Amino acid sequence: MKAIIEVSRPGDYRARALEIAKRADAGAPATESDYHLGFEDAGQLFSEFTAERCRMLDVLAATGAQSIYALAKRLRRNYSNVHRDVQAMIERDIIAKDDDGRVYVPWDSVDIRVTLGSSRAA
Repeated sequence: MKAIIEVSRPGDYRARALEIAKRADAGAPATESDYHLGFEDAGQLFSEFTAERCRMLDVLAATGAQSIYALAKRLRRNYSNVHRDVQAMIERDIIAKDDDGRVYVPWDSVDIRVTLGSSRAA
């Protein structure tokens, strides 16, 4: 499964939920689906997913579960700043903690999708 972080229209998630409900009503087996996290606009998305947070996710996904302290050292960043960023990503379900308190990315991939200049403005 992957995490998909995107700029989306308000009706997108409703349409996705209705499609899942239709399949369930038809007796189709439930399938594993991707995790979707939507934002109203690119500014909102990038205020949460800053360059440093994206770099942190990239490094954490590549290196596997580790303590926040080890991650901060690997990133050459201040522990308290990394801790704050990890907590923000845990709240968004992009990072998880294992039983030993180590943090990791629980997704096969994390996709960030931004389409600029869409027909929404029309």
